[in-house]
Amino acid sequence: MKLPQLALAELRRLTATPMSRLALLALAIVPLLYGGIYLWANQDPYSNLDQVPAALVVEDTGHGSGDDRQNVGQDVAENVIEDGSFDWHLVNAEEAAAGVDNGDYDFSLTLPKTFTEDLLSASGDNPRAATIVLTTNDANSYLASTIGGQAVNRIQAQVREQVGEEAAVRMLTSIQQIREGMVEAADGAQQLTDGLSTAESGAADLADGTAQLADGAAELRDGAATLTDGAQQVADGNARIAAAGTEVASVTGDLANSVDGTRADIVQRLEASGLTDAQIAEVMQPLDALGQDIRDGNGRVQEVNGQLQQLAGGAQQVADGAAQLRDGAGQLTTGAEEATDGADTLHSGIADLHTGAAQLQNGLDDGVARIPSATDEQIRDQAATMSAPVETNAESVTSAGTYGAGLAPFFVALAAWIGIYALMLIIKPFSKRAITALRSPLRVGAAAWLTPAFFGVLQMIALFGVIAVWLGFNIELPLPTLGLMVLSSMTFAAIIVALNVWLGSVGQFLGLVMMVVQLVVAGGTFPWQTLPAPLAALHHVMPMSYTVDGLRQVMYGGSMEAAQTDALVLLAFLAAAFALIVTGTARMMHHRTMRDLQPSLIG
Repeated sequence: MKLPQLALAELRRLTATPMSRLALLALAIVPLLYGGIYLWANQDPYSNLDQVPAALVVEDTGHGSGDDRQNVGQDVAENVIEDGSFDWHLVNAEEAAAGVDNGDYDFSLTLPKTFTEDLLSASGDNPRAATIVLTTNDANSYLASTIGGQAVNRIQAQVREQVGEEAAVRMLTSIQQIREGMVEAADGAQQLTDGLSTAESGAADLADGTAQLADGAAELRDGAATLTDGAQQVADGNARIAAAGTEVASVTGDLANSVDGTRADIVQRLEASGLTDAQIAEVMQPLDALGQDIRDGNGRVQEVNGQLQQLAGGAQQVADGAAQLRDGAGQLTTGAEEATDGADTLHSGIADLHTGAAQLQNGLDDGVARIPSATDEQIRDQAATMSAPVETNAESVTSAGTYGAGLAPFFVALAAWIGIYALMLIIKPFSKRAITALRSPLRVGAAAWLTPAFFGVLQMIALFGVIAVWLGFNIELPLPTLGLMVLSSMTFAAIIVALNVWLGSVGQFLGLVMMVVQLVVAGGTFPWQTLPAPLAALHHVMPMSYTVDGLRQVMYGGSMEAAQTDALVLLAFLAAAFALIVTGTARMMHHRTMRDLQPSLIG
């Protein structure tokens, strides 16, 4: 009996009756049910999150009044409802608690009364973080906590960006106001520097002038002293002259006063001599003239004496004035010398102040230069950048596209194993008659592998049609993908047949155990590096690991070199398993029993 005949004989056995055909069909479509339906159900769950019911409670009372009133909680609620990432229901706290408890809502988010006040407290004396209350119930859905956490993270990011932008606007606006003040201060410092420069020059002139004043005052003082001495000498001389004039005036006065008495005596004596009145008048005529001259001369002497007295008094006043002038000139000299010292100190102080003002101006200019000027629009742009300084620019070497497509390699590999495992429930690896009648373990072993491998290939072709056509997954390399699926199914068939050949029903059970182990270690969901060390070691010795990795490469357009390596490893598993089938068949041929010689006529 040739190899095709052996395979066809088993196929005829499997399709001999309607029930057997139905059983074969049912088991053959197991991979389609497992892989197709599961991937269909999980094709893109994230696009349907808007169907997940969630409660939103806004208790925020806001802060401020009038135009300055803010209610960040209300703004957040409007934004998340508009975003539509979940099926949000705006309810009160009691309704939210009851809904999460009885399953009407998968989770709830609560924005407390002090939400806005807590956010704005960052600029006050008692800064505190605002709180978002997430309430979940794992009895509704275990992933509700994870999904709710994502919602909270999204709201946190939104609030953080909004509050951060407002804070940055206030800070940048304050910096601009500081800059404007520094510009004004720099201008004032420039004016101060210019004024101090003029003042410094004036102080220098003042110092020179006061020095000249001191010199002139000293000269005045010395001249006044000389004048005082001279004036005093003049006053003394005039006083002596006035004293002589007084003596002369006294003599002439006495003489003038005695004229009338002397005349009366002469007249009396002449009368006594017996002279007549005419004679007496004639005698007295020259005497009267002399007396008149004496009186006139006394008048002039008295007049001159008065003038001499005035001259002496004036000369003394001049001497006294000169003395006062001398004293004043001395005081002026002392004051001018003190003013000179003060002017020098003033000049030095103004020079230091001028230097300090220049340094202040330079410092302010440097400070202004370091603070860039910005318009209100630029401040808004800067604040937006500061509140969200990092943007993600995701670049993918390859991309699965959807959640379902990301799981496809794993579930295709599982479907391939399950499909072969299910078929082996009704497929007999080999015929006992063939073992008894044939002498070629290679042909018998090949026939034992060929039948499940054939059905496995059909299963993979059908499953490929499901994921490529019905589910519409984007497959970058269709033919290599189908080829790797077929190779994986043929490899799994060889492994499971080898287990059955060597261990019988125990081998069938080990096929189930291997499936469970590979379900864990293949790295289909989480990276295999996250496994505990013993399980991570198993990742490298299980065939499904290479199926999953290879399908990722060819489905997403990854490394063909890596895919070829995975295919070679699967071929090595296939060759090793086939060798075990052949050696197991040979062992059975050399250890035949009476049951082998007289096999049952049924199957």
